[in-house]
Amino acid sequence: MAKQGYLSGQLLLAMPSMTDPRFDGSVIYICTHSEEGAMGLVINKLCDNIDFPDLLSQLNIDHDDDKDTQSSLDNITLHEGGPVESGRGFILHSADYVQETTLIISETIALTATIDILTAIAAGEGPQDYLIALGFSGWGRGQLENEIMRNSWLSIEADEELVFRTDLELKLPRALAKLGVDISMLSSQFGTA
Repeated sequence: MAKQGYLSGQLLLAMPSMTDPRFDGSVIYICTHSEEGAMGLVINKLCDNIDFPDLLSQLNIDHDDDKDTQSSLDNITLHEGGPVESGRGFILHSADYVQETTLIISETIALTATIDILTAIAAGEGPQDYLIALGFSGWGRGQLENEIMRNSWLSIEADEELVFRTDLELKLPRALAKLGVDISMLSSQFGTA
C-alpha cells in the first residue's frame, strides 16, 4: 500500500495536457515513489525493435528451440518501460515469484530485474503474471508532483487485471473508465484557480 501522499503501486494516466511526446497516451505503473523521486514502467507500449527470443539470445539465456517452445516464446511481448536505461530489463510480475532482489510493491505485484527471472520465464517456471519492460520512467525530487499539479497525470489504484491481462490499446480507456472519466471530454488546457 502506498504511503500517504506517495503513489507506489498506483497507475499514472497521461492526460491530453502531457507535453512530453514520449509519454503521450501512456499508462505507467509506479514501482517506487518517495520524497527522493519516483520510478515506474510504461505498461501500454510495445517495444518494436526486439522480441523475447532475441533478448534471450543477446543475454545468452538458454531456451528450448523446439517448435512449440519457440512459438510460446514468440508470444511473449516486450514493453517500452520508459526512456531511462532503455537497454535494461525490468519484470513487473505477480507476487507469487520472489527472489532475494525482488521489490515487493503490493500484496499482489512485485518487480524483479535479474536474468534469473527471464530464465525462469523462458523455461515456463516464472511468475503467473508478468510484464517485461526495457527501460523505465523516472522522476527526480518533486518532479512528478509538479507534473501532477500541471494536470499532466491522473492516478488510479492499480489492479492485476488492468496491469497484466488487458489489451494494450484498452489500458488507458479502461483505467479512465474506472475513474468515471471519458477521455474525449478532457481538455489539453490547464490552469490554476
